[in-house]
Amino acid sequence: MLALPLSLAAAWTHQSPSLVFLLAAAAIIPLAGYMGEATEHLASRSGPAVGGLLNATFGNAAELIIAIVALRAGLVDLVKASIMGSILGNLLLIMGLSIVAGSLKKPIITFNRTATGTAASMLALAVLALAIPALFHSLHPAADAMEELHLSEAVAVILVVTYLFSLLFSLKTHRRLLAGDPHPVVGKVWSRPVALSVLTLATLAVAVESEMLVGAVEPMTQALGLSHTFVGLILIPIVGNAAEHSAAVMVARKGNMDLAFQIALGSSTQIALLVAPLLILAGIVLGTGMDLVFEPFQVILLGLATAVVAMITQDGETHWFEGVQLLAVYAMIAVAVFFI
Repeated sequence: MLALPLSLAAAWTHQSPSLVFLLAAAAIIPLAGYMGEATEHLASRSGPAVGGLLNATFGNAAELIIAIVALRAGLVDLVKASIMGSILGNLLLIMGLSIVAGSLKKPIITFNRTATGTAASMLALAVLALAIPALFHSLHPAADAMEELHLSEAVAVILVVTYLFSLLFSLKTHRRLLAGDPHPVVGKVWSRPVALSVLTLATLAVAVESEMLVGAVEPMTQALGLSHTFVGLILIPIVGNAAEHSAAVMVARKGNMDLAFQIALGSSTQIALLVAPLLILAGIVLGTGMDLVFEPFQVILLGLATAVVAMITQDGETHWFEGVQLLAVYAMIAVAVFFI
């Protein structure tokens, strides 16, 4: 939290963009943690359905705020890369670390195969939806930009409707079949006014820090020789999801692999089915041409990552070496993106 005043001071005194970016990124990590914690306390005071809806709605709020700020600044490529990076980070980095952490106490760990398979199927649908605009662009390169934008908007509406049905399926009609353990709330449960106040203040602070983070991206990338693709695909997702990543690893270390996988796969699905469509809507409101036409390289990476995760989770059990394999895939992707 010391990074919060330091980042403000660095921005106001016009320090180097790299320092401002680093401090703003460091400040967003605990703020995102407070947003998640406040949401958990609100969820614990609600019924299972409302609690699950709150967790689903605010699960990626910090990253959504960063993406909207970047979209307002016209950094569309950065936003697109951050969408792909969030899904890849959850699938490979968080699941890999969770599997390794969960395997420290026993050689073979098991999990709810039905819930994991359902989440993997939803993710496969999302990958297909995100690939359709890119495939259309590849097959019809002469197509008008407005046609691609309208196609993306139509796909976004379908994704949101599908996401709403997935909430109905997992929180209502098949809750007993798919239900995992709730996120643990440590200590005394906050009252609703306290939880709402923390959530509001943390959200406002994340918005301020996001402004500084995005404002420093352009000069920082030029100074360090980094591409927008690397920043969006690797750095920003790690910052925005750091609190969620640490929670998944901690519960996996305690042996609750169902919850760890629920966090990883659920967050990936939410990014594809809800956050990406919301950014399309934000693009319309802000007058920025945000579409779902991703780079073929990114779409292929996402498809391969989804296939690898599906193969590892299909038997309902795993071990530490499979976690290492997921981490190796993520490391290779980061190296490849670095050279783009």
